[in-house]
Amino acid sequence: MRLLVLEELSKQNIAISLSDLEKTFAKSDRITLYRTLKTFEENNLVHSIDDGTGAPKYALFRGDNLEKDMHLHFHCRMCNETLCLPKYQIPDIELPKNYKPEEANLVIKGVCDHCNY
Repeated sequence: MRLLVLEELSKQNIAISLSDLEKTFAKSDRITLYRTLKTFEENNLVHSIDDGTGAPKYALFRGDNLEKDMHLHFHCRMCNETLCLPKYQIPDIELPKNYKPEEANLVIKGVCDHCNY
């Protein structure tokens, strides 16, 4: 199952939710898919994106430096898709003394190039 999920994620150009993945593997157990995604996330194969829709989206990690891969995400309000924008990095933000950042999530919301005709 892990190999099938990994293969499916590698085909995606957008981030997908657990529900989206469940539709692809209709005969699969939701818990198995969830655990697979969590295992991939723990092992830095995928990252999760909170795009404000209430369901986390998952995308395959495609970078070569986990420490530096702090990229932007874009959520289209028209087609409801969430995309990774790895060429656009989240800038380093100076925090107050003794604050230790653990993760950052920057989602730009608007209309994607496919919907913006």
